[in-house]
Amino acid sequence: MYSKFFKRFLDLAFSMILIVLLFPLILIVVIGLGLYNKGTPFFTQLRPGKNEKVFKLIKFKTMRDGFDNIGNPLPDKQRITPLGYWVRKLSIDELPQLFNVLKGEMSLIGPRPLLVKYLVLYNDRQKRRHLAKPGITGWAQINGRNSISWNDKFELDIYYVEHISFLFDIKILLLTFVKLFKTKQVNASEGITMQPFEGNN
Repeated sequence: MYSKFFKRFLDLAFSMILIVLLFPLILIVVIGLGLYNKGTPFFTQLRPGKNEKVFKLIKFKTMRDGFDNIGNPLPDKQRITPLGYWVRKLSIDELPQLFNVLKGEMSLIGPRPLLVKYLVLYNDRQKRRHLAKPGITGWAQINGRNSISWNDKFELDIYYVEHISFLFDIKILLLTFVKLFKTKQVNASEGITMQPFEGNN
């Protein structure tokens, strides 16, 4: 009952409230990143959602476009802007996904939507993470995020999918705010991003 009906109601209510409350911050970041990124403050990318249905995820663009002499993107550390570093460190880059929540493509809480190219690499158990809508935050995000292995991350995602409840969502939401205030385990680690998933060896 909760996951089918009440969860969606909470997603709509909280996302609208957050957009209104955080609008001044969102506007400042849009202007700042627009200046750094030549008028392009947003980054969009196709990601798989519930039941592997692909949607267009939106985030703040925290890195400049930059390529080496053979056309490969430069390392994140070389492309991230000074403002982008703090936007990512504080997880402000995720705020535009509130609009993905309003559209019904995401939930506030759920497994993070990963790259479309990973779909063919998952085993049957790992595919279970797509039985729920992806979230802005989730059980894996408050339990290590980029500091844990892919397998541990997937197991945490699957645990969430198999134990969705109102109290579990409230727990994750509260712990997310605790992590944000500590700013220790959020997004910006030494390596900026996790190594790509290359399948199950």
